[in-house]
Amino acid sequence: MLLDAARETAAEAVGCRADELSFTSSGTGAVHSGMAGALAGRRRVGGHLIVSAVEHSSVLHAADAHEAGGGTVTQVAVGRQGAVDPSEYAAALRPDTALACLQSANHEVGTVQPVAEVAEACRAAGVPLLVDAAQSLGWGAVDGDWSLLTAGAHKWGGPAGVGLLAVRKGVRFAVQGPADERESGRAAGFENIPAIVAAAASLRAVRAEAAQEAVRLRELTARIRARVPELVPDVEVVGDPERRLPGIVTFSCLYVDGETLLHELDRAGFSVSSGSSCTSSTLTPSHVLRAMGVLSEGNVRISLPMGTTEADVERFLEVLPGAVSGVREKLGAPVPTTVREEGALVVDALGKLCPLPVIELAKVIGDVPVGGTVRVLADDEAARLDIPAWCAMRGQEYVGEEPADRGSAYLVRRVS
Repeated sequence: MLLDAARETAAEAVGCRADELSFTSSGTGAVHSGMAGALAGRRRVGGHLIVSAVEHSSVLHAADAHEAGGGTVTQVAVGRQGAVDPSEYAAALRPDTALACLQSANHEVGTVQPVAEVAEACRAAGVPLLVDAAQSLGWGAVDGDWSLLTAGAHKWGGPAGVGLLAVRKGVRFAVQGPADERESGRAAGFENIPAIVAAAASLRAVRAEAAQEAVRLRELTARIRARVPELVPDVEVVGDPERRLPGIVTFSCLYVDGETLLHELDRAGFSVSSGSSCTSSTLTPSHVLRAMGVLSEGNVRISLPMGTTEADVERFLEVLPGAVSGVREKLGAPVPTTVREEGALVVDALGKLCPLPVIELAKVIGDVPVGGTVRVLADDEAARLDIPAWCAMRGQEYVGEEPADRGSAYLVRRVS
């Protein structure tokens, strides 16, 4: 009875029938089960999968596994604000397309995706659309005629270890793995009843306050978006300023090590996240920031939970300028190693991690005449993203990347 009641509650929040919804062990598990089942159910149609370039890693990992198994994958690009163009999704649809996937909103920058428009194009082509709604479900149901939907309870403040997978009636779906009689065979093993009940109750509770709280948090995030560039020089606020989730703000600071900045803010009592390569064990920039073509160095992602006060935001805005200034001072700006090579100024930043290659570029760009070029040698993966982003912020021309004996050479022409 408890399980049935929780399913009814969750289905009402999702906007589906109770018998269309299954509980899984996590949001990631829901994504993997949903994608595998939908692809297998339509294998006679073909093995083509469509995803956006900014999907959660769980979707992209499943896409990689599908491709490794012989399927094909089309990755739809996004604009600089992080949203897909529905017409590009429509153009990617093929006769052999088995499934398309699109997040409802981005987990790193908060940009809301045009799900309804993409769902309409998919429906017209007879292709099911799976929506990863983990980031947005706590704020409201997902618009559009989607076919499958996934989410994880911890994203709306529920317990970790509970996911939702909704599969509309009529969607061809073939459960993968050994048969199990629980949850329509889509989630093997015994259900965690206490966690499921808590997940459904918490979803109902946050939804009851979502409309009012969204208005309040949007005002606070708008304040952060406006004030940060005024308080801190050389900052890029990323993500769509209007079509975004209420509580997420993301910005990147030039000449700052993201991990060091996070530590400084933590000491001041603020727990934030980052998409900078410096905070990753792989030392590669966030795939979301890379796809958007925005600056990755010194990246800060702020998530305002329900209940965040104006005083909290004002104190953060008081602390941030000093934290950024302190990190920039600690990093210093080592004297760049420069030489002249066939009319171009060459900066040797080999062996230096972000943001040092960009710092050294910024220090010497004024040493070349307008129309002159700087050739930056770097072997940090983040330079491939950050140097073009710096050029866009500073109004300089990014000419391109060339192979070098070590790392790569990035050519920048001074415009002003």
